[in-house]
Amino acid sequence: MNRYFRTPAAALALAALVATSASAELPQGAKAPTFATKAALAGKAFGFNLKAALAKGPVVLYFYPKAFTQGCTLEANAFAEAMPQFKAAGATVIGMSADDIETLKDFSRKECRDAFPVGVASPAISKAYDVAMASGMTRRTSYVIAKDGRIVAVHANADYRDHVAKTLAAVRALKK
Repeated sequence: MNRYFRTPAAALALAALVATSASAELPQGAKAPTFATKAALAGKAFGFNLKAALAKGPVVLYFYPKAFTQGCTLEANAFAEAMPQFKAAGATVIGMSADDIETLKDFSRKECRDAFPVGVASPAISKAYDVAMASGMTRRTSYVIAKDGRIVAVHANADYRDHVAKTLAAVRALKK
């Protein structure tokens, strides 16, 4: 038995808590934290405001760990290819990472193909959305936020491949 725990049940309870908090995300139905941040589209910086974006319709807010890494590049390419479908469904898409704005300007041109913006996930934003990792990067998590500011879908998976399909399906379901 571990000297820090008096009972196996206490050790098990702590292990469950650690496992839960390590992969937690905001739940479906929760109010999405509003924020404003620096973002880039087509290589140009601008200010992104979630509240203003929601006034136009649903928002797909997807967090990814690091620009120009293999999975993040492939995910950005997939979102770029699907942008006509997201636009037809009335949704705004924004990718978020802890990268600096200069990196995001370059990423928005090369990998997002000028199709959608990417924004700076500050430590406060990462914490608010429960995607902060000890490394300073963000955990790959996608949120679909309805116009009323409520989270209607969450997909948290390190594998980038289902994020586009699942968020697009959630946006389309909102339109019905």
